[in-house]
Amino acid sequence: MPEPGRADGASGTAGAFSGRTGDVGDADDVAQGGPGSPGGKDAQGSQDGGVVAVLTAAGSGTRLGASGPKALVEIAGESLVRRAARGLLSAGVVRHVVVTAPAEYLDRFEAEVAGITEVAGIAEVAGLDGPGVSGTIEVVPGSPDSRQASVALGLAAALAAHPDAAVVLVHDAARALTPPEVVRRVVAAVRAGHDAVVPALPVTDTVKEVAGPDRSRSRRSESGHHETGLYHSNSDRSSAQRGRGAGVQIESVVGTPDRSRLRAVQTPQGFAAAALVAAHRLGADRAADEARSASDDAGLIEAAGGGVVVVEGDPLAMKVTTPVDLALAEVLAAARQPS
Repeated sequence: MPEPGRADGASGTAGAFSGRTGDVGDADDVAQGGPGSPGGKDAQGSQDGGVVAVLTAAGSGTRLGASGPKALVEIAGESLVRRAARGLLSAGVVRHVVVTAPAEYLDRFEAEVAGITEVAGIAEVAGLDGPGVSGTIEVVPGSPDSRQASVALGLAAALAAHPDAAVVLVHDAARALTPPEVVRRVVAAVRAGHDAVVPALPVTDTVKEVAGPDRSRSRRSESGHHETGLYHSNSDRSSAQRGRGAGVQIESVVGTPDRSRLRAVQTPQGFAAAALVAAHRLGADRAADEARSASDDAGLIEAAGGGVVVVEGDPLAMKVTTPVDLALAEVLAAARQPS
């Protein structure tokens, strides 16, 4: 593992991020950022307690035009959260799923996921993980502060239920069509010795890096002089002709990354339990501020000085965020329905 660096809000002490070493510690410390030891049993060890998953479902449905939580929005007659939970269990490697839901909707979410393990086929598939796998599901309140804070609460609940868990998955209910084989790929990579694993796809669009809203359209060269570049020959144009003052937001392009090295990340993301506990503890002070919180858990691992690897994702693991996404998901779900 790379030499640990200073995590945002952490002490910055070398060795603070210890990966798989030690015991997982008190589950409450995960959510509270307390002093619990960050270790856990190795995913390949004889005391492997299996795989647990945190399914984040506390987000609002505002961008979808829904009046309630996004995870309750239905695709082809089945809610996002139910589809996502069923997908995790049908992979045959997940022992326990913790759903983080808005506190005021707990009863509704519990009803949504009830009976999933009795669905035909799941009980048989679950047996792949070995004796004693029950495929249980529980629902706990998420946090209104941030996704990071919600995951911390779910992680604490998952480890309270199964303190010996070696692998933790973090999945978004919005990626409800994720195929079971993606789940299995992620788990296999963690079991192979990687502390953090994310499924991802190559980026096919050209991506531009921007500096933010452009006020002047000019830039300063290394010599200290202002350069207007391509706009020099058009300097006689009015501001209105160039879009200024016309209600158009202008942003300056500062670079074009090599897309062959870019990947669009999906979920579920997989982690050695000890590594994820450590990363959440080190970044706990960020969780209360949505602007500073981590947008994904792999980012917390990176901030703590840990390593992250990528495995192949799947186009079906798309995130349902907008009405266009929902319409596409409806078509894809209908195509997957048995005839």
